[in-house]
Amino acid sequence: MIKALQKVLAQIRVVAASVVGGLVLGETGTEKGMVARAVHQQSSRRDGPFIFGNCGTLHGGLADSELFSHERGAFTEAVNRKIGKFELAVGGRMFLEDIGDLPMETQVCLLHVIQDRFIERVCGSRAISIDVPIIAATNRDLRTAVT
Repeated sequence: MIKALQKVLAQIRVVAASVVGGLVLGETGTEKGMVARAVHQQSSRRDGPFIFGNCGTLHGGLADSELFSHERGAFTEAVNRKIGKFELAVGGRMFLEDIGDLPMETQVCLLHVIQDRFIERVCGSRAISIDVPIIAATNRDLRTAVT
């Protein structure tokens, strides 16, 4: 048990020292969020925001709005501009729990954000540069999910 904990702590230090994100795998209840928070607290971004997003609760257009922001009038209930999690996380890190539950369309958008490092608000007309490493977590077996 102690060797396993030492291994996890060593991995946290490696990810915290990097400028990229990471993926935390584990069964439900294994405190993947605590690992993500430890990475953030040990990183050079510790003074920036640590933004949490539970992908299991984001469905359809709500996922895009919550993550990537939206402009006023983007949909019926959008009476004001909403700043999404990516814009809130600039200068810090974002933790996306249950990443495997994110709708496939939003996963494609997320891939573009990770690659290109910018977002465009829903119904927006300009690219917004972002610098946000993502720590994602899942309890799913991703190897079987992609085969």
